[in-house]
Amino acid sequence: MKPAWLIVLLKELKETLRDRRALALLAVFMLMYPLMVGAILNREIGRATRPEREGIDLVVVGAAQAPTLMAQLGQRNINVQRRDAMNEDAIVALLREQKVTAVLRLHEHYAEDYQAMRPARAELWYDSASENSRKHEEVEAVLRDYSRSIAGARLLAHGVSPANLNPVLVQKYDTGTSASRSASTIGTMLGIFFVPAFMFCMSTAVDSTAGERERRSLEVLLAQPARPGDLIVGKWLAAALLSIVGITLELAIAHGILKWLPLEEIGMSWRLSALDLAAVCLASATLSMFAAAIEIALSINAKSFKEAQSLVSIAMLVPIVPVIVVPMMNLSTTHWMYLVPVLSNQTLLRELAKGQSIGLTPFLLTFFSSLVLAMLCLVFTERRMRSERYLMTV
Repeated sequence: MKPAWLIVLLKELKETLRDRRALALLAVFMLMYPLMVGAILNREIGRATRPEREGIDLVVVGAAQAPTLMAQLGQRNINVQRRDAMNEDAIVALLREQKVTAVLRLHEHYAEDYQAMRPARAELWYDSASENSRKHEEVEAVLRDYSRSIAGARLLAHGVSPANLNPVLVQKYDTGTSASRSASTIGTMLGIFFVPAFMFCMSTAVDSTAGERERRSLEVLLAQPARPGDLIVGKWLAAALLSIVGITLELAIAHGILKWLPLEEIGMSWRLSALDLAAVCLASATLSMFAAAIEIALSINAKSFKEAQSLVSIAMLVPIVPVIVVPMMNLSTTHWMYLVPVLSNQTLLRELAKGQSIGLTPFLLTFFSSLVLAMLCLVFTERRMRSERYLMTV
């Protein structure tokens, strides 16, 4: 004979699989966040590589005064568009159209100052809020190199070594790997992969408790020769199982997208192995159990389906707060982070993405922290269903 909790589990799973709207909602949440992160990173890759593919459009006012500079700009894949005199309003209007990267306006006495070896004045106009904000840095680099080469030639003409311009030579060595850079940059996005754990089980958890109470079918279940604990465990496992499957598939899709994207174009990489992904999915299984347990604990006390949805929606905001706040504070990874649901899963995935060995302790803390909270929620729910006050209100 099947145990009572297994009968309840199969019943809830069968009812959930019959609900096409619930399954469609699961599919949406399963695809939405991986595709959203992939679209954001793909846009960043496109921005980073666009200057190399398309070149940089630069409007130059008074270009005839600096032919050497124009030639050097052309050698750096910068398309020079010569214009006549433009006032400040015309330059601002041109930049707002976002058709050019910047406007370089040479002073009317630029050539005279240059020949007299006085500082030749030039103005670089750009819009830092536009999509072309990064391209103007390339123009600035060309202007710096051009100015440095002129200064070196003038010093050499006077018998002075150009090396005097750089009395201290600093060489930079970046020991950060592309994996660590990607983990730091993408780390703030990883938390949203675990938030759907609460969404995957919400429909089943709310419908099997508050929904049945509203439909008066919960009263029939309580009248059966089954302990309240068996009813709770069956409903909890049904909701948790759907969340576990959803999170696993979502992480697999996100892993495939991050592996497919050419992150090397922006100096990053995704080196998470399939074994590491499986370990993260296993450690995240208890997060789904906790999500199902707390939603059932909240919904069991609601008198209507809408009331339960409101309670659960508010409760879902609590684990999201640390995921947003902690990365903004730039805190070093410590063991207490593995004790906070959702934040622990985000931290675990971020540290593994760096390509370093983190040991077994973070996995155990992540696994058991959510499991303990899930058990506490189940104990509360079971005691609540045993109370006479609750039975009288069903």
